[in-house]
Amino acid sequence: MRYVAAYLLAVLGGNTSPSSKDIKDILGSVGIEAEDERLNKVISELNGKDINEVMNSGLSKLASVPAGGAVAAPAAAVAAAGAAPAVGVSPTTKSEEKKEEKKEESEESDEDMGFGLFD
Repeated sequence: MRYVAAYLLAVLGGNTSPSSKDIKDILGSVGIEAEDERLNKVISELNGKDINEVMNSGLSKLASVPAGGAVAAPAAAVAAAGAAPAVGVSPTTKSEEKKEEKKEESEESDEDMGFGLFD
C-alpha cells in the first residue's frame, strides 16, 4: 500500500509516470526503505495508465463492500435494554455504578501495561 500511496503522491505532484527512483525518494523521505520487487510490481501495473481511471474502476468495486450496518442493531438493543429495566430487577444504585466505573478504569490501565501510545 505504501508503494501505491507514494506513486499517487508523485502523480499528484505532476509526474505522470513516476520511476522507481521517484518512489524510493518519496518513501525515503519518511524513513521507509523500498523493496525493489514490490516497487517494480506497482510500477509495471500502473505504468501508462490514467490514474483517475484506475481509481474510478476501484471505486465501483468498493461499492459492493459491506459498510458495517450490522453494528448499529446490537448497540440499539443494548441502549433500549438499559433505558427500561426488566420487571423484578432492582435498579442500580449510584454506589454500584461508581464501583463499576472504578473497576473498568483499573482494567484499562492493566491492558496497556504502562506503555503509552507515543512512548
